[in-house]
Amino acid sequence: MKNRKFTFVLLLSAVTTFFVSCSDDDVETVTVTETVVETETVEVDSSMPVGDLTVSLSGNLVAESGTPTQGLVELGVDTESSYFVHFGDDFTTELGTGTVGIFFSTSDTFTADPANGNPDLMLIGNVAGNGEMFIKLDAMPDAKYTHIILWCATANIPFGNVALN
Repeated sequence: MKNRKFTFVLLLSAVTTFFVSCSDDDVETVTVTETVVETETVEVDSSMPVGDLTVSLSGNLVAESGTPTQGLVELGVDTESSYFVHFGDDFTTELGTGTVGIFFSTSDTFTADPANGNPDLMLIGNVAGNGEMFIKLDAMPDAKYTHIILWCATANIPFGNVALN
């Protein structure tokens, strides 16, 4: 019986502690207001012009070394003041021989001078495929560069050139 009394007192004590500690006298009401704003993510391809491309120089490619090279080439600036070389959607050249480099040149002739740092040439990219293509430039090229030459290093021959007017 002594054990029952002790158990009863212990149970009563636990129940009292539970109700006292769980009372809602200290409850604070918090109101949460949430504003949902929908946003649209727009990806910008930094290798493509933003807005309109204002063309300052252009010309049509002249095929060389028996290649089917042809197409319109333009030099221009977009609305964010970035400079680009644009090959039109009519651009084609030989693609089966390896890498075809695209160079600014001071003439229609590829004149390599590696000992002096090729002062008459400036590599700007490689042909990625036929059709429209943009090449983003770091800055407007020097006025001394009057031509673009497509040069196949594998065959060591020009595939075409264009005078930029």
